[in-house]
This record gives sequence, structure tokens and C-alpha cells, in this order.
Amino acid sequence: MIQTTKLAHIGIAVKSIAGSIGFFRDILGLQVLAMEDVPVMKARVAKLSTGNTVIELIEPLPGEQTVTKFLDTRGEGIHHICLEVADIKLATDELIKKGYHPVYDEPKTGAGGHKVNFLFPKETHGVLIELSD
Repeated sequence: MIQTTKLAHIGIAVKSIAGSIGFFRDILGLQVLAMEDVPVMKARVAKLSTGNTVIELIEPLPGEQTVTKFLDTRGEGIHHICLEVADIKLATDELIKKGYHPVYDEPKTGAGGHKVNFLFPKETHGVLIELSD
């Protein structure tokens, strides 16, 4: 069994962080914790605190395909949930042993320098699951 430690964040796909952050910051009163470009994921990310978890706004950069396809087919909205795990490498290896097919054979560096991997929605009851260290 994979050891999850908490709900790390909820990822929301947006067409433009500049065009959407005002609602979350100014209307909902969420504090912006960080904004960064994640070159390996070809995405721009804004992290906002809800107090006990984070909402992550994800804007695809040129050449990004996954979030872009999501936006084209579904529009803006919840893209994934992220669970923090004790050991991302061990979690990835265990998933593969149990017959799951993580997006990456080895975890990659995501936002904030965290190592991440994803599980396809077809294997997780329709929800894109991100695992992060």
C-alpha cells in the first residue's frame, strides 16, 4: 500500500493565470504562495493557500499538450488532485508492480522542485491523480 501523507493540492487548468488569479486572490481571499514556470512540464503555475491545502492554477505554455487538450475538450476546471507520498520513487515502483501504468517510469521534477508522477484517469475511476514527494 502506498503511504500518502496529505492532500497536497488541487490542480485547476486555466487558459490564463493572469486572467483567472484575481478571482481566487481578490474574491475568495486566497493568498498567492508562489508563481513559477515549470519548463519540464511546459506549464506556468500559481499556488494559492486555502489554509490547509493549496489550489494550483495551471496554464499551459507553448508546446504543452496534456493541459491544452484538457482545456480544448473540457474547458477550464479541476484537472487533477495531488496526494503527497512519503517516497515518490517507492510509490511509483509499487504502482508498476501492482499493474498500474504511471505516466512516467521514473518521477519527474514538477512545480516547487517536487518529484511527481501521475496516474491515468482510466485506471483511477476517472480522476487524474498526481503523486508528489
